[in-house]
Amino acid sequence: MEKTMAMKLLEGKRISYEVVTYPDHMRDAEAIALKLDVAPGQVFKTLVILPPGSSGQSAKPLLVMLPADRQLNLKKLAKAIHAKKLKMASHAEAEKLTGLQVGGISALALLNRGFAIYLHDSAKDYAQIYVSAGQRGLNIKLAVADLVKVTRARFWKGA
Repeated sequence: MEKTMAMKLLEGKRISYEVVTYPDHMRDAEAIALKLDVAPGQVFKTLVILPPGSSGQSAKPLLVMLPADRQLNLKKLAKAIHAKKLKMASHAEAEKLTGLQVGGISALALLNRGFAIYLHDSAKDYAQIYVSAGQRGLNIKLAVADLVKVTRARFWKGA
Protein backbone atom coordinates (compact mmCIF):
# COMPACT_ATOMS: atom_id res chain seq x y z
CA MET A 1 0.00 0.00 0.00
CA GLU A 2 1.30 3.41 -0.96
CA LYS A 3 1.43 5.91 1.90
CA THR A 4 -0.95 8.86 1.69
CA MET A 5 -0.05 12.45 2.56
CA ALA A 6 -1.84 11.96 5.88
CA MET A 7 0.31 8.94 6.76
CA LYS A 8 3.52 10.73 5.74
CA LEU A 9 2.54 13.73 7.86
CA LEU A 10 1.94 11.59 10.94
CA GLU A 11 5.18 9.69 10.46
CA GLY A 12 7.08 12.96 10.02
CA LYS A 13 5.72 14.12 13.37
CA ARG A 14 6.40 10.72 14.98
CA ILE A 15 2.73 10.16 15.78
CA SER A 16 1.60 6.57 16.05
CA TYR A 17 -1.40 5.50 14.02
CA GLU A 18 -2.98 2.39 12.59
CA VAL A 19 -4.28 2.04 9.04
CA VAL A 20 -7.51 0.14 8.54
CA THR A 21 -8.86 -0.78 5.15
CA TYR A 22 -12.34 -1.30 3.77
CA PRO A 23 -13.69 -1.73 0.22
CA ASP A 24 -12.95 1.52 -1.62
CA HIS A 25 -16.43 1.68 -3.15
CA MET A 26 -17.85 2.32 0.35
CA ARG A 27 -18.47 5.97 1.17
CA ASP A 28 -21.06 5.84 3.95
CA ALA A 29 -19.25 6.32 7.27
CA GLU A 30 -21.85 4.32 9.23
CA ALA A 31 -21.47 1.35 6.88
CA ILE A 32 -17.69 1.66 7.20
CA ALA A 33 -17.99 1.60 11.01
CA LEU A 34 -20.02 -1.63 10.74
CA LYS A 35 -17.43 -3.13 8.39
CA LEU A 36 -14.63 -2.20 10.83
CA ASP A 37 -16.71 -3.52 13.76
CA VAL A 38 -16.43 -0.27 15.74
CA ALA A 39 -18.98 2.13 17.16
CA PRO A 40 -20.34 4.54 14.52
CA GLY A 41 -19.58 7.37 16.94
CA GLN A 42 -15.89 6.51 16.73
CA VAL A 43 -15.65 6.81 12.92
CA PHE A 44 -15.55 10.42 11.76
CA LYS A 45 -16.49 11.69 8.32
CA THR A 46 -14.98 14.93 7.01
CA LEU A 47 -17.41 17.37 5.40
CA VAL A 48 -16.50 20.44 3.36
CA ILE A 49 -18.58 23.44 4.36
CA LEU A 50 -18.73 26.78 2.56
CA PRO A 51 -19.25 30.06 4.38
CA PRO A 52 -20.91 32.94 2.53
CA GLY A 53 -18.61 34.55 0.01
CA SER A 54 -16.34 31.51 -0.22
CA SER A 55 -16.53 31.58 -4.01
CA GLY A 56 -14.68 34.88 -3.64
CA GLN A 57 -11.71 35.15 -1.33
CA SER A 58 -13.33 36.53 1.81
CA ALA A 59 -14.00 33.40 3.84
CA LYS A 60 -12.16 30.11 4.31
CA PRO A 61 -13.94 26.84 3.60
CA LEU A 62 -14.30 24.59 6.64
CA LEU A 63 -13.44 20.95 7.18
CA VAL A 64 -15.85 19.56 9.73
CA MET A 65 -15.19 16.15 11.27
CA LEU A 66 -18.42 14.59 12.48
CA PRO A 67 -19.24 11.11 13.87
CA ALA A 68 -20.66 8.68 11.31
CA ASP A 69 -23.95 8.38 13.18
CA ARG A 70 -24.72 12.12 13.19
CA GLN A 71 -26.11 14.50 10.63
CA LEU A 72 -24.69 18.01 10.42
CA ASN A 73 -27.02 20.81 11.44
CA LEU A 74 -25.65 23.79 9.52
CA LYS A 75 -27.58 26.33 11.60
CA LYS A 76 -26.16 24.97 14.88
CA LEU A 77 -22.65 24.88 13.43
CA ALA A 78 -22.98 28.46 12.14
CA LYS A 79 -24.13 29.62 15.56
CA ALA A 80 -21.31 27.72 17.32
CA ILE A 81 -18.61 29.29 15.15
CA HIS A 82 -20.27 32.72 14.89
CA ALA A 83 -20.92 32.53 11.15
CA LYS A 84 -23.97 34.06 9.52
CA LYS A 85 -24.78 31.20 7.18
CA LEU A 86 -23.06 28.04 6.00
CA LYS A 87 -23.74 25.63 3.17
CA MET A 88 -22.58 22.12 2.41
CA ALA A 89 -20.23 21.90 -0.57
CA SER A 90 -21.50 19.73 -3.42
CA HIS A 91 -19.42 16.65 -4.19
CA ALA A 92 -17.88 18.47 -7.17
CA GLU A 93 -17.08 21.58 -5.08
CA ALA A 94 -15.59 19.47 -2.27
CA GLU A 95 -13.37 17.56 -4.68
CA LYS A 96 -12.26 20.75 -6.48
CA LEU A 97 -11.43 22.55 -3.22
CA THR A 98 -9.58 19.63 -1.63
CA GLY A 99 -8.11 17.76 -4.59
CA LEU A 100 -9.38 14.57 -2.89
CA GLN A 101 -12.30 12.27 -3.73
CA VAL A 102 -15.45 12.42 -1.64
CA GLY A 103 -15.16 9.50 0.75
CA GLY A 104 -11.43 10.13 1.05
CA ILE A 105 -11.31 13.75 2.25
CA SER A 106 -8.94 14.07 5.20
CA ALA A 107 -8.02 17.08 7.32
CA LEU A 108 -4.63 15.42 7.84
CA ALA A 109 -3.95 15.60 4.10
CA LEU A 110 -5.07 19.22 3.84
CA LEU A 111 -3.02 21.06 6.45
CA ASN A 112 -1.72 24.48 5.41
CA ARG A 113 -4.29 24.67 2.62
CA GLY A 114 -6.38 27.43 4.20
CA PHE A 115 -9.16 25.34 5.72
CA ALA A 116 -10.55 26.08 9.17
CA ILE A 117 -10.81 22.66 10.86
CA TYR A 118 -13.48 21.65 13.37
CA LEU A 119 -13.90 18.42 15.30
CA HIS A 120 -17.19 17.43 16.90
CA ASP A 121 -17.03 17.54 20.69
CA SER A 122 -18.08 13.88 20.98
CA ALA A 123 -14.55 12.89 19.87
CA LYS A 124 -13.58 13.58 23.49
CA ASP A 125 -15.58 10.45 24.44
CA TYR A 126 -12.90 8.26 22.84
CA ALA A 127 -9.17 7.86 23.33
CA GLN A 128 -8.83 7.10 19.61
CA ILE A 129 -11.01 7.75 16.59
CA TYR A 130 -10.97 6.79 12.91
CA VAL A 131 -10.61 9.45 10.22
CA SER A 132 -9.95 9.26 6.51
CA ALA A 133 -6.38 8.65 5.43
CA GLY A 134 -6.94 10.83 2.36
CA GLN A 135 -7.96 8.01 0.05
CA ARG A 136 -11.12 5.96 -0.31
CA GLY A 137 -10.77 2.58 1.34
CA LEU A 138 -8.29 3.74 3.99
CA ASN A 139 -8.92 5.10 7.46
CA ILE A 140 -6.44 6.06 10.13
CA LYS A 141 -7.00 5.22 13.79
CA LEU A 142 -5.19 7.68 16.02
CA ALA A 143 -5.42 9.38 19.38
CA VAL A 144 -7.84 12.29 19.50
CA ALA A 145 -5.20 14.40 21.27
CA ASP A 146 -2.74 13.76 18.41
CA LEU A 147 -5.34 14.61 15.77
CA VAL A 148 -6.12 17.90 17.51
CA LYS A 149 -2.44 18.70 18.02
CA VAL A 150 -1.55 18.13 14.37
CA THR A 151 -4.60 19.74 12.73
CA ARG A 152 -5.17 22.44 15.36
CA ALA A 153 -8.85 21.49 15.06
CA ARG A 154 -11.30 23.42 17.21
CA PHE A 155 -13.96 21.50 19.08
CA TRP A 156 -17.62 22.42 18.63
CA LYS A 157 -20.81 21.07 20.12
CA GLY A 158 -24.03 20.33 18.34
CA ALA A 159 -25.60 17.85 15.98
